[in-house]
Amino acid sequence: MAAVPGGRRSGTAAGARFFCTAGRGLEPFLMREVRSRLAATQVEYISGKVFFTTCSDLNMLKKLKSAERLFLLIKKQLPFNVSSVSKGKIFNEMQRLTNDDPESWLNAISIWKNLLELDAKKVKLSQKNANPLKRKVGENDIIAKKLKTAQMQEIQENKECQMEKQIEEETLEQGNFTTKRDKSQEELQNDVAEAVDTQKQNDLTFRVSCRCSGAIVKTFTAQEVGRVIGIALMKQFGWKADLRNPNLEIFIHLSDIYCVVGIPVFRTSKTMLNNSGESGQPCLVPDLRGNGFSFSPLRTMLAVGLSYTAFIMLRVPLASRAYIKTAGLRSTIAWAMASLAEIKAGAVVLDPMCGLGTILLEAAKEWPDVYYMGADVSDSQLLGACDNLKAAGLKDKIELLKASVIELPLPSESVDTIISDIPFGKKFKLGKDIKHIIQEMERVLRVGGTIVLLLSEDHHRRLKSCEESSVPLNSKGSCKDKPGSTECLNPEEKAAISEPASSSFAASNQECLDRMPPFGSLVPVECYRVSLGKTDALIYKYKKSHSPGQ
Repeated sequence: MAAVPGGRRSGTAAGARFFCTAGRGLEPFLMREVRSRLAATQVEYISGKVFFTTCSDLNMLKKLKSAERLFLLIKKQLPFNVSSVSKGKIFNEMQRLTNDDPESWLNAISIWKNLLELDAKKVKLSQKNANPLKRKVGENDIIAKKLKTAQMQEIQENKECQMEKQIEEETLEQGNFTTKRDKSQEELQNDVAEAVDTQKQNDLTFRVSCRCSGAIVKTFTAQEVGRVIGIALMKQFGWKADLRNPNLEIFIHLSDIYCVVGIPVFRTSKTMLNNSGESGQPCLVPDLRGNGFSFSPLRTMLAVGLSYTAFIMLRVPLASRAYIKTAGLRSTIAWAMASLAEIKAGAVVLDPMCGLGTILLEAAKEWPDVYYMGADVSDSQLLGACDNLKAAGLKDKIELLKASVIELPLPSESVDTIISDIPFGKKFKLGKDIKHIIQEMERVLRVGGTIVLLLSEDHHRRLKSCEESSVPLNSKGSCKDKPGSTECLNPEEKAAISEPASSSFAASNQECLDRMPPFGSLVPVECYRVSLGKTDALIYKYKKSHSPGQ
């Protein structure tokens, strides 16, 4: 699948095709976000990836909060059959990724360059407007120069008038010659521009990053696949391989259900360096493997016609938050939880086990006109949270207090929303305390308020056993469990679930909700199973239906 259907295009006027990687279980959050934030169309998913088309620029794409990394899509197709054919035939099939449809690669490269160049122009414009005083002084200097120029022009005016007749006569005599010369120069300029564009393509350096999963791992290594694709690209386009500091990275993921090829848009470094020095000077650039910095000629950065500033600033992965000094809960999970909480302007939002304050930071950045509170019993955690608030510039937006979640110093029904990651693991053994924790949250939450909790499987079991007098669940909640299941694959491509099929998130599998009865006045309305790396967890959303005791 080409990045943009049809002929070669420049920019994203017709919409470019992207995909984002997401933590397992966060696909429905990302699908909703790209639709609302980017007005995306053709939204579909496979496990761990969401595909979409949008006309948005990089400034908007940077704002995605539930995605890990962003890629410009080159191809998405059915997987390679590794069970019944020889290794050589599969290598030939891999080479066809580049040989059969080179236009899709050229389209993607063109869009990639235009995105970066447009973003660089916006950065330069913002830097130019950043200092009004300096701009004002510059304007005064320009006015003074114009006055001086006007005086000089007045002196020269008489001489120019005397020469006008002579110039007119010479122009008439040389008119035909000038016309022919202009045409020749125009043709020459076109030839030069075409040659420069070809030279830029030939000078482009690249590397291939490959990920293999499923049955293909038993037949090929990622290095073998990367080598095959790399050789095909060099033969097809004349690009040069550079494993250390390439202009371009090609990402390919081969699995049992799909083959995806794309260009990473944001990379691994948070550093943006200004354009300093002429072409050919050694400049400090981030190492692509995230191992610090290395020296490289500036001409390498300019090989594909990109400004140095643009190349450096585009190396930030979406999941990396520049405003978080010390990471706690993964930011994508924290944002997803906050997005479920129905936060409204003027509301009171509490995290009674705030830790380093990641959830509050994510919420305050997205929904600023809210009163936020964070509580924790640990002095070290509160100090870390305070440092994070200062780094994010949110110290005045979020109030921190030392308090136990079992004895919150708050009046009953004084909070509109509660969002919290309930600690679990070997370090935190809450045991039966989970019941008292939820009861205290229930007490301070107003009727109609929302609680969003991140629970372990053990928490889930204990909460279920705590409520002995559970009533049948009448809510219309839904469980978004295992969204990457291959049984729901699009019958046409069998590699992604399309936009209409995404409604299966809300329509199928209410198992985790059915297993969780109401807890007192708290009624579960939504449940998502998400991956935390080595373990899974459950995001539960509750609504308070009435005051306790009624």
